[in-house]
Amino acid sequence: MRIAELSRRTGVPIPTIKYYMREGLVPPGERTGPNQARYGEEHVRRLRLARALVEVGGLPVASAREALALIFSSGVSEFDVLGKAQYALTPPRERAEDEAWDEAAAQVDELIARRGWQVKPGNPARRTLADALATLRRLGQDDYLDLLETYAETAEHLADKEVRAISRRGDLHAMAEAIVIWTALGDPVLASLRRLAQEARAARVLGGTAEETA
Repeated sequence: MRIAELSRRTGVPIPTIKYYMREGLVPPGERTGPNQARYGEEHVRRLRLARALVEVGGLPVASAREALALIFSSGVSEFDVLGKAQYALTPPRERAEDEAWDEAAAQVDELIARRGWQVKPGNPARRTLADALATLRRLGQDDYLDLLETYAETAEHLADKEVRAISRRGDLHAMAEAIVIWTALGDPVLASLRRLAQEARAARVLGGTAEETA
């Protein structure tokens, strides 16, 4: 296919496609003339995933390029490809060296072990969660920490539904694209639903009305 068809199939403008190629996110096409090239299905898959990482996931181009190199490397299992797609959206964080963080990190590890989750030690979400719990502890919000098991149960149920839905896509890189998009957009979707539910529940528990709290 020509670049115009590649643009039509992926929804990515031609100037953006050329930019991604210059930056190494998408490989160049097969040259068929001085100013012409041919593209295949691999370009479609890679371009869609590049767009998801940069435009939806908000990754810097350099980070997206590194993630794509890992995702499209040979000899990588399906599990590893999906993990790398997800991990790319969670940048590593520096550890805060204090007692609250150490206690929070231990709490996270205990939670993972208690629920029997098979999670790699390098999963950046472990540190992100520990940072959040440590901050709650520093702010004296220990009663919020009592809800951690409830959050874990809810997350486990949601993750089961998501992974099953994504696995039905069949194509590995379509699955990786979904992981990126669902992770990037699923977070604000979940946060928004939580806020809506909080207001609705607060109206019942505290005796307010939607008109008063709007």
